[in-house]
Amino acid sequence: MKTISLLAVMLMGVSVWANGIAGLWTTVDDETKEKKSVVRIYQHEGKYYGRIVELFKNKDAKAKLPGEPKILGLDIIWNMKEDGAKFKGGKILDPKKGKVYSCEIWRDGANLIVRGKIAFFGRNQTWLPYKNEKSLIDVATPLVPKIPSVK
Repeated sequence: MKTISLLAVMLMGVSVWANGIAGLWTTVDDETKEKKSVVRIYQHEGKYYGRIVELFKNKDAKAKLPGEPKILGLDIIWNMKEDGAKFKGGKILDPKKGKVYSCEIWRDGANLIVRGKIAFFGRNQTWLPYKNEKSLIDVATPLVPKIPSVK
C-alpha cells in the first residue's frame, strides 16, 4: 500500500512539473534562430521569476540599464502569477534595449511560449527545454528575486 501511495505522489509531481514553467529554458533569437541564453525560471513566494544563468556568447555583455549590470545573473522576468494554463501579471525585460514589457507565458508541448507586449501589440518567443547532461548550472539552490532598476 505504501508503494502505491508513493507512486501516486511521484506521478502527481511529474504531472505538475510537466505543466509548469519552473526549470531551465534555452532562449532562441527570433531572427537568427541561434541559441542565446539559458534562463532559470523559479518560484518565490507564489510568483515566478526568470534569471539568466548562462550566455552562449559574450558572457561579459552588459544590460542597457542604470549601472550597466552584466546580463549574466540578471532577473529578466518577475512577478508572474499562474492564471489557469497561462502565467500572467508580470514583466519581462529586454536587457539589450533596457525596455520592460508586460508578459504572458504558457506551455506548448515541451516548449515555453513567452510573450512580451505593450497593450495588444507584442511578440512571442519559443523557449526550448535546456538539455545538457554535463551542465554545471545550479538548480538546487533557492533563488531570491533581484528585480533590476530600469530607467
